[in-house]
Amino acid sequence: MRQRVVAGVLGFGLILIWVPCTVAQGKPEGTMTWALHVTIAPTWLDPAETPGVITPFLFLYTLHDALIKPMPGDLMGPCLAESWTASPDGLVYTFKLRQGLTFHNGDPFSAEDVQFSFERYKGAASKELQAKVKEIKIAGPHAVEFHLKEPWPDFLTFYATPASGAAWIVPKKYMQAVGDEGFKQHPVGLGPYKFVSHTPGVELVMEAFTGYWRKAPQVQRLVYKSVPEETTRLSMLKKGEADIAYLLQGPLAEEAKADPKLKLAPVYPPNATWVNFVDQWDAKSPWHDVRVRQAANYALDLQVLNEAETLGLSKLTGSIIPRAMEFALPLDPPPYAPEKAKQLLAEAGYPRGFDAGDLTPLPPYSSLAEGVANYLAAVGIRVRVRTMERAAFLGDWRAKKLRGLVLALSGAYGNAATRIEAFVAGSGAFAYGSYQDIDELFRQQAVQLDPQKRQALLHRIQQLIHGKAMFAPIWELAFINAYGPRVAESGLGLIPLFAYSGPLEEVRLKH
Repeated sequence: MRQRVVAGVLGFGLILIWVPCTVAQGKPEGTMTWALHVTIAPTWLDPAETPGVITPFLFLYTLHDALIKPMPGDLMGPCLAESWTASPDGLVYTFKLRQGLTFHNGDPFSAEDVQFSFERYKGAASKELQAKVKEIKIAGPHAVEFHLKEPWPDFLTFYATPASGAAWIVPKKYMQAVGDEGFKQHPVGLGPYKFVSHTPGVELVMEAFTGYWRKAPQVQRLVYKSVPEETTRLSMLKKGEADIAYLLQGPLAEEAKADPKLKLAPVYPPNATWVNFVDQWDAKSPWHDVRVRQAANYALDLQVLNEAETLGLSKLTGSIIPRAMEFALPLDPPPYAPEKAKQLLAEAGYPRGFDAGDLTPLPPYSSLAEGVANYLAAVGIRVRVRTMERAAFLGDWRAKKLRGLVLALSGAYGNAATRIEAFVAGSGAFAYGSYQDIDELFRQQAVQLDPQKRQALLHRIQQLIHGKAMFAPIWELAFINAYGPRVAESGLGLIPLFAYSGPLEEVRLKH
């Protein structure tokens, strides 16, 4: 069962199993510093609140661990679960847990922690998981059983990849003692690094947990500094104040590439970028007319934006579902056709264009938002770029408080169904509305066990999304990072499709 699922997720015929390294090594040494592109939100330190974006996994991979998670060579690597099996009828998944593990505070890891973590989970895909999982049973101190209400072909895709944070484990005893807010102030996990301190808006400091089951980390202290200003991130990297800087765009990426002391490291997470027409279900909004949404698509010169923002390294697309995902339907972007955009606006009753309100980008992508705004203005769609802090943006996006246009990104793992569930289906955490025909097809695919029939349903959904111009897709993002001369192993690119450094126990400094 595991091999079938992993092959489906990877899209390859070759199955690679990650074997834990047991080679002896010396004591962890030194400090490695990251300049992050985001301001750290306390909610990201708690797996239970993981939204449908990749950012929190930067912290989860450091402080916490999951039963199963992507690892080098394996998108479903066995971690806290040594192995798992599925019953012939597809209704019961049994996980055999590693024995002898302890949390950072010394609490022993057991099946009760797995059950507790799942039952308190309220992040991305929680509604789907709760609707499909009948119960989770403890089958011994080191075994758990997930009983499904009906066969669900995507159980492991939703549970065992960063499509959700449901498989990441917290200590039941400690959580019950300190509560949710206490846990965010001082998280305790099973990961390779343990919490030292968090200065809001400034930095998160962690130190090596030498009892980590896979291998002891090689760097003693990790410092994650919140540096939303891109120029400051590059400056810190050049001065040696940071060893790794995330997300360098446009001219700054060019500058880093030209510096002989720095190494550019682009990675390709399953990240799509798009403009979200969140008001399209409002009959009084211009965005309710499909011709207006089509016009916005034709208004954007995606190749010029690509060259300006990501050195031309991003992959242009006509979909919010990356091609690397299982069941993705490859769709080409529309051509740059501003005159056609103006014609469609005139046909929709807006020959002189209209004021479209705010364009709110996911931070820190304000530069891309400005470029999008300029192209829209050129055909008569006038928007104001409104910037927000990242955690506040995600909260308002999920609460359906953002209006006008939203420049959205998602690097969450999964397949076409998980992406549709989060952003398209009526029950989706980030869906502002839905269409009945799409919702019905989504319900059908969720219980379809025949892979070919299921693919046909998911492809039909993607065709409808495209035909309705629900979004203006931009690209599959090239996430450009850089690191300095002290770094022997940055961890960038070791885990397939992961945007950040990992596994953290692998990062190394030069001696």
